[in-house]
Amino acid sequence: MIIFYDGNCPLCVKEMDSLKRADTHNKIILEDINKDDFEQRFKNIKRHDAMAFLHGQRDNGEMIYGLDVTFEAWQTVGRHSWLKLLQLPIVRFIADLGYRLFAKYRRQITRIFCQSSCGIK
Repeated sequence: MIIFYDGNCPLCVKEMDSLKRADTHNKIILEDINKDDFEQRFKNIKRHDAMAFLHGQRDNGEMIYGLDVTFEAWQTVGRHSWLKLLQLPIVRFIADLGYRLFAKYRRQITRIFCQSSCGIK
């Protein structure tokens, strides 16, 4: 599985670092969408789209998005089994709305909630 994440977002980086530490079998590849050569290496993904919504790619090439990426990633490494609650219809609807808001305002949210713990000003 490949996860395409915003390497300029301290909260996103923190989550990816946690995920990678849990990935003891190296099943997940992390790709920072801010790398200069990103769009050349991943022609099917537009940086603008990936900035708006988390993108992932399964080993078979199928793309997945948003909380489905988070759910599948943590499932892949055998952690956070409680995330399966996100698959329940009403919970999924609410979680998707919350995720969309987070994705859109993640930089502002980071500034408010993560100043000391993420090392940003």
